Amino acid sequence: MSTLATPADRRTARRITFYVALAVFAQEATWDFYDAQVPPLLREHIASAAVVGLLMGMDNLLGIFVQPWIANRSDNTRSRWGRRIPYLAVGMPLAAVLFTLIPLANALPALIGVIFVYAFVGNTFKPIAQALLPDFIEPGRRGRANAFVKIASGLTVLVSALISAFLVDDHPKLSFTVPAVLMVVCTVVLVTRVRDSESRGYQAALTEDEVAEEQITRLRDVLKEVVTDHDRSRLLVVSTVLLFGCAWFSSRALFTPYGMETLGLSRGEAGSLTFPSGIAFLLAAYPAALLAERIGRIRTITLGITLFGTALALGSLVPSPTATVVAFCAGAVGAAGFVINAAVVLWNLAPSSRVIGVYTTLYTVSWAVGGFIGPGLVGLMIDITGWRYMLLDIALLCALAVAAALRVAVVTRRHATSL
Repeated sequence: MSTLATPADRRTARRITFYVALAVFAQEATWDFYDAQVPPLLREHIASAAVVGLLMGMDNLLGIFVQPWIANRSDNTRSRWGRRIPYLAVGMPLAAVLFTLIPLANALPALIGVIFVYAFVGNTFKPIAQALLPDFIEPGRRGRANAFVKIASGLTVLVSALISAFLVDDHPKLSFTVPAVLMVVCTVVLVTRVRDSESRGYQAALTEDEVAEEQITRLRDVLKEVVTDHDRSRLLVVSTVLLFGCAWFSSRALFTPYGMETLGLSRGEAGSLTFPSGIAFLLAAYPAALLAERIGRIRTITLGITLFGTALALGSLVPSPTATVVAFCAGAVGAAGFVINAAVVLWNLAPSSRVIGVYTTLYTVSWAVGGFIGPGLVGLMIDITGWRYMLLDIALLCALAVAAALRVAVVTRRHATSL
């Protein structure tokens, strides 16, 4: 396995991992709170769970178009600040301002308009911070580094739950300000401390620019290579991410209404019920990276999806707050196995440093497609069967994701690909 060669390299890796984790924490703090508290705002105007689910998936639909475009632009950006930081310096503060406006929109058209603009801006930098990690970190240590980034992301679930518990019921408008302020503070730290023009990936891209026939790497060429690749490994990984994204986003976007409708909880109580599962995710994140180094990333991903779906299916048998918390804690351990390793698989499959941003977006966009389809699909199933069976509906989506992951394992064995 590749390792960083010198203590200086290791210090750089730790420093960059911290700042990338900080940026992801800032972004996900708003998105987690968005997923927890925007559905109740929509349900004040809309009765159908399917419609609420579709509107909650709107940000992911926008991501399908915005993220590949912005990632490709960042891959081709050359400046003294590097190719990622300029986009983060502009996008994150603007998104923070828009986020504070969401609870101030009292009419449905205004509410939809604000969340649309926020979702658009949020998608312009969503994959950029994550792309900094493979820019700086060698392939052999990306799993462990990504584990720390995902731990930071997991902390935002706790932040969202705490805000829901202590602020939402009494101060619903003020509560949206807390994640926004966190984003602004983290942006200032990131922009003043990181120059990705110094990264391995950026320097390698400059070297490749000198010998490449075309200075600009076109997005359609990168995507065409993924689709037409003879072993289909990258396309199958993307499909697995999409299918598990359907299950994950459904469990996040519809959880608060589920707690209110099925478990008889208040809005704040339901939103805070994810707190223990956030702890479980944090505890499982780094072990998931170590497990992948021992048994392989694809096998770890498959086991993780299986555990997530099984836990939720069992949780549906006893619709009580305690059983739901236990099910989501077990599911969070499984989700860690997937989330820590899926993006790393795609980074390590990237053929060049010039396309790391696009390959990051292969993960984020397939995740976003799942996030768009999943809540609407599960919401439709809820309209038919009722909120009582929501967890079982999500488990069915996990079964499809497991089938896709098993196919990836078959293909990689056939072509002797080490993942």
